[in-house]
Amino acid sequence: MGTSGAHAIDTLDDLRRHLQWAIELEHATIPPYMCALYSLDPSRNAEAAHVVGSVLAEEMLHLALAANLLNAVGGQPKLDTPELLPAYPHPLPHGDRSVQVHLVPFGAKALELFLQIEQPASADAPPQSDEYQTIGQFYAAIEAGIRTLCDQLGEDAVFCGDPARQIGEMHMRTGGGEVIAVHDLKTALAALAEIIEQGEGAARTDVWDGDRDVFHPERAEVAHFYRFKELQVGRRYQAGDTPQSGPTGEEITVDPDGVLPMRQNPRTADHPEGSEIRVAQEKFNSTYCQLLSQLEQAFNGSPAQLGATVGTMYSLKAQAQTLLQMPNDDEATTAGPTFEYVPPEQR
Repeated sequence: MGTSGAHAIDTLDDLRRHLQWAIELEHATIPPYMCALYSLDPSRNAEAAHVVGSVLAEEMLHLALAANLLNAVGGQPKLDTPELLPAYPHPLPHGDRSVQVHLVPFGAKALELFLQIEQPASADAPPQSDEYQTIGQFYAAIEAGIRTLCDQLGEDAVFCGDPARQIGEMHMRTGGGEVIAVHDLKTALAALAEIIEQGEGAARTDVWDGDRDVFHPERAEVAHFYRFKELQVGRRYQAGDTPQSGPTGEEITVDPDGVLPMRQNPRTADHPEGSEIRVAQEKFNSTYCQLLSQLEQAFNGSPAQLGATVGTMYSLKAQAQTLLQMPNDDEATTAGPTFEYVPPEQR
């Protein structure tokens, strides 16, 4: 590993830069999860749609938590920027170059990618502030940086952001967890714990994330990595299961015929200007960039703007589902959303 990976976060500017990276990292999961979700026929694949939908909702929550952390230390979250939408496939931002993020329909390839993204750190893995192997190690480096800076500068100097910029709550029907307003070390650590536990489990040796399952309150909720593992193996985790044992509970079936065959990593350039598919893709891209703009406003002093994102999310879903029903010329695949950046003046 290069020396950059071991670099300690030791200035406030450095911390702010890494927390903007955290926003980019949490966002990087959203387009692939959306493609997988909208390719599923929920009447035939209710279980898989619930899993992907719940993880997508929690990634939106993590985005808000990362923004709260950045705002708390006096930074300015940027979301409406071409940096958030590089061309696919691309590596996880600032992470392991071998993990290539693709836009693919739900299936074995998508699950393999999602398991790579949510891969838990081993119990003895060191913090890594750049080129991290796992998201958990990246957040461990941020936590170490926050603790060090609080020791050196004092909490008041570190948490110098305007409290009015904090997001206090987000209403999501499908995900667990909560948005934590960050104003000191204790709330910062709670926000980091929420992100890490939902992704890779409450303890690095455990499959549960410490929350109750939203739809099945009698069940503990399984962390993202293990939720995808359940779909890959075709079984649920039950009490007594561990990461080593794998899931041994009831079967989960995925109906491969209930998945739309979206073309991998679609681009608007694949279709002539003015063609039906391209027009629909451009419309989706404008709507998606509008969502990024609404989130940026919500995270930069207008928390009430968060309400506007709900309608935009419904529009996105409808536009994506329309695209996924449109056959490509090859007739073997369908169109899909391309997640290309549209400058504000062209929306």
